[in-house]
Amino acid sequence: MKRIGLLSDTHGLVHERLFRFFDGVDELWHAGDIGNIETADQLAAFKPLRAVYGNIDGQDLRVVYPAHQRFWCEETEVWLTHIGGYPGHYDRAVRPEIFAHPPNLFVCGHSHILKVIYDKKLNLLHLNPGAAGNYGFHKVCTALRFVIDGRDIRDMEVWELAR
Repeated sequence: MKRIGLLSDTHGLVHERLFRFFDGVDELWHAGDIGNIETADQLAAFKPLRAVYGNIDGQDLRVVYPAHQRFWCEETEVWLTHIGGYPGHYDRAVRPEIFAHPPNLFVCGHSHILKVIYDKKLNLLHLNPGAAGNYGFHKVCTALRFVIDGRDIRDMEVWELAR
């Protein structure tokens, strides 16, 4: 069993309250637009970090973190990326691969909109944690915390903080 903290679009800012929310997790996953290497280092010093770079991230992050990560967590295949779309509206850059080889869990950021959607067609769970930082149009900062136990994804909790 793994407890996962999921965030995206920090744009260089991690709220102190978010560290309290993630205190009991085993790993942090960041779905891009980290903002700067210092933010990534701050997160990685707190918990083991898996991350991808986003469209606003510079070379300092792109040399450390890939655009896509596909990996296994427990018995669940995960695809972590920044720009991925959502069920019925997947981004054209991921469309061929997601239809040919769908993961069990597809995670992306970019939209700044929290989404938890089950894709019946591809038999996968799509997660977008929204935006944890202050930059962007969103009025509420959000992140997710959940458990992966084998192939079971459960105990989904949402963190919210008004900007």
